[in-house]
Amino acid sequence: MQVIGLDVGGANIKAATTAGAAATVPFALWKAPERLPEALAEALRCLNIGMSPDLIAVTMTGELADCFSQKAEGVAFIIDSVRAAFPGGTLAVWQVAGEFVDADTARRFPLLTAASNWHALATFCGRIVPRTPAVLIDMGSTTTDIVPLEGGLPVPNGLTDVERLRCGELVYTGCRRTPLCALVDAVRFGTEVYPLAAEVFATSGDAWLVLEWLEERPEDCGTADGRPATRRDARRRVARQFCADEAELPGGLLEAVCRAAVEKQKALVRAALDRVVERSQGAPREVILCGEGIRLVRDVLEGHHVWRGWQRWELDRMLGSGISVAACAYAVARLAEERVAPFL
Repeated sequence: MQVIGLDVGGANIKAATTAGAAATVPFALWKAPERLPEALAEALRCLNIGMSPDLIAVTMTGELADCFSQKAEGVAFIIDSVRAAFPGGTLAVWQVAGEFVDADTARRFPLLTAASNWHALATFCGRIVPRTPAVLIDMGSTTTDIVPLEGGLPVPNGLTDVERLRCGELVYTGCRRTPLCALVDAVRFGTEVYPLAAEVFATSGDAWLVLEWLEERPEDCGTADGRPATRRDARRRVARQFCADEAELPGGLLEAVCRAAVEKQKALVRAALDRVVERSQGAPREVILCGEGIRLVRDVLEGHHVWRGWQRWELDRMLGSGISVAACAYAVARLAEERVAPFL
């Protein structure tokens, strides 16, 4: 039986097989929702499995895209799109209640279906740390999830986005899509202070590109100006954040604002992790890391006198970078193979 996992986000579709194939396909859902079935089919082609899946395990965050008037509308649309893309397969949809449901049930209880990918990942990864208190940290392109684990199970303080934002288990900062002006409003350089325009001219992805924390992706034009995710274009976008061309600015200023943005992201993750740890019933001794922004999380841990001593389980080194980036899709595929496939 061929099982695939899909993590349908607002900016990316991630797909994975239980055998470890993984793909991430940039797709701006809010711009062209009608193309979602086509994008899902493209994600399947990128897996190179050569056959239609028998079981499609689905988790999502794309219901929050502002092309939908309510989360319930987004949940229903995503489920219908998966059905349209894979008409011959069985759908199993993960909910934050900790179980799979069929498509109709997922539609009837949209708030349990919405923003469920972190829960699937935590449920799967809990087997790595079955006995000791631990924390899962997944930094993606848009957000960072911090999930406490006890006895190999997720024990979150919140289940919905609003609850998780409030308690620090969801941090709205990521390695590609966070507006630069949301991280830095001005930067001191030499004897001058340079304010940034309150406009989305550049994002965290540009800062990471300038600092060479991300590889270039010339084929990816999901940037603030629609130009490629290359270092040259990233520098142009960051300069525009000062309402300038790069030639108008003193040398080194672009790097300075990019470093300030990354330091702000570290501070946000550090503060949120501190809240989660303080609230934990037992002091965590292990941490699971994954996601495209794993480098920053490593720096946060190394900079703390206690956290640097935690036992680390890093999915990019354990399972490869492709699975680490598409970890939620891989997790939901593995869970479906274990919990759903035996009954089909």
